[in-house]
Amino acid sequence: MGVGGILPDLGVGLGYRSQLHDRILEHEHEIDWLEVITDGYIGDPAGLRDLQWLRETFPIVPHSLEMSVGSEEPLDEDYLDGVAAVADAVDAPWVSDHLCFTRDGGIHLDSLAPVQRTYRQARRIAEKAQRIQDRLGRRFLLENITYYVDLPGELTEAEMISEVMRHCDCGILLDLNNVAVNARNHGYDPFRFLDALPLDRVEQVHLAGNTAAEGPDALQVDSHDDAVSDEVLRLLGHLLDRQHVKGILLERDDNFPDDFGEIVGELRLARWVVQSGPAR
Repeated sequence: MGVGGILPDLGVGLGYRSQLHDRILEHEHEIDWLEVITDGYIGDPAGLRDLQWLRETFPIVPHSLEMSVGSEEPLDEDYLDGVAAVADAVDAPWVSDHLCFTRDGGIHLDSLAPVQRTYRQARRIAEKAQRIQDRLGRRFLLENITYYVDLPGELTEAEMISEVMRHCDCGILLDLNNVAVNARNHGYDPFRFLDALPLDRVEQVHLAGNTAAEGPDALQVDSHDDAVSDEVLRLLGHLLDRQHVKGILLERDDNFPDDFGEIVGELRLARWVVQSGPAR
């Protein structure tokens, strides 16, 4: 599919994790699509064949970790080529990564680090995102991250995202769990945050849950190891009242339930929020 094409409506999907492989296949009718971590398949012909086999049952969207659009250094062209190869292998409707940097001066941080929020940095990130999208030949989405240190800058986080989008024609992967975590840790209203974004650029949503922080002043960690919270579901409803999105994705990275029915229940709940419409 070309970059300028209309993205398909994928529905409600699940982040693919190898621990869930068998149960995903057993419940394929409850899962509309899968998101895979691109990095695990770059340079792995056997892994790509496995993905192509999964592609016979599910649409697959690659989600990358190391584009590092916020780095001062140029894009890693070899990495970009690897991501493109994965996307091509599964005929991905779009590809995503994070609005952050993961390396600096050739050093890999093994972390999604927040960028300094300035007009200059926004333009640089937009240029890189556009370059990535053009190379991939398909829509490229940037995801908002969680951050535990709020770097000073000229722009708020919502303004920074808006400024990046103003200088490119890429899209947004809006992680609503990250919004809720940041809102708690940094003391802002998550619903007002959503309203300050260019919601017409939101193509995909991430939903996740975390083990609750202990105590009102404790730092909430983005752990993806629990059921989606009521707050995140309310944020989803708030978003869907304002913008149709092409894909909603449930992430679970740890503490997988013994009963996969719990995950199926979360998928059904997200689907119910979608189907409830603006009158919810």
